[in-house]
Amino acid sequence: MSEGVADGPASGRTASGTAADGAAHGGARTPGHDVITLGRVGVDLYPEQSGVGLAEVRSFAKSLGGTAGNVAVAGARLGLRTAVLSGVGDDPFGAYVRSALRGFGVDDSLVTTVSGVQTPVVFCELFPPDDFPIYFYRRPVAPDQCLTPEGLDRAAVRAARVLWITGSALAVEPTRSAVFAALEAREGRPVWFDLDWRPVFWADPAEAPALYARALEYAALAVGNLEETEIAVGTRDPQEAASRLLRRGVATAVVKQGPHGVLGRTAREEHVIPPVPVKAVNGLGAGDAFGGALCAGLLAGDPLRDVLRAANAAGALVAARLACADAMPSRAEIDAALQEGS
Repeated sequence: MSEGVADGPASGRTASGTAADGAAHGGARTPGHDVITLGRVGVDLYPEQSGVGLAEVRSFAKSLGGTAGNVAVAGARLGLRTAVLSGVGDDPFGAYVRSALRGFGVDDSLVTTVSGVQTPVVFCELFPPDDFPIYFYRRPVAPDQCLTPEGLDRAAVRAARVLWITGSALAVEPTRSAVFAALEAREGRPVWFDLDWRPVFWADPAEAPALYARALEYAALAVGNLEETEIAVGTRDPQEAASRLLRRGVATAVVKQGPHGVLGRTAREEHVIPPVPVKAVNGLGAGDAFGGALCAGLLAGDPLRDVLRAANAAGALVAARLACADAMPSRAEIDAALQEGS
């Protein structure tokens, strides 16, 4: 078991894929992926003018988006073998998403092309330092909400060192059932749960807490901000949220606290890492950069404190850039940011 990752108090689950599985920094590797992310992909159209609403924006920059895609790209930038389990439409934007994923070194073989629906597009507004309204164009349904248990590549899901699931994927059937089929296919192997709360995706947001609780039964690690922990475990207090996650059997609880930094807890250790100062341009991809760096550090067997510091730095670097996936930092950039802040 890697340093800084503890056994789950209720279930014996561990957050680590174990150092023996092969590290992101080198060493023996097993067949299959390091991380498969399950959730949404799409196209981000973000304004090139800041401080104005969409009605006043004159031009947009196109980039790959969607939290599952972003985390996979972030991990690939840090040396992980990643794949996305998602869906795109049979349209030019779907072809763009596939091409962009492959260009970043992410396996798109688990991305399903769904006829009759369109690849989703996302717009945002930029009001730095902390206001970035986001607008999802996913009606009536998005391809990533059309995944089925029957279409699941269970062998690939089972073989990955880690399955990274997203809370938003639980919002709609049949993808909800596909998520739980993937969790069953893991047969006890590590599942890491990005609590990823997007209330606009839910027909009835009141259904979410029970579904999050069910997914947490499989999770060795959970990561989310205070709004997301409130959905998952009923509290916005970071210490209490971490305690409740641990009591649910999660081995490692990571609670992002915005300007108060990030809290990481296991049964044996606790770390509060201060935020990295940054002049924000667009904060929307920061959490996904954090997630990719979290995966890379833990799978490399790094101490939890070091992993959280690196993930914080990765998030800060992306917050200072316009795009999400296209802006994910390299290890050298993360190391430089840590050195600058030390």
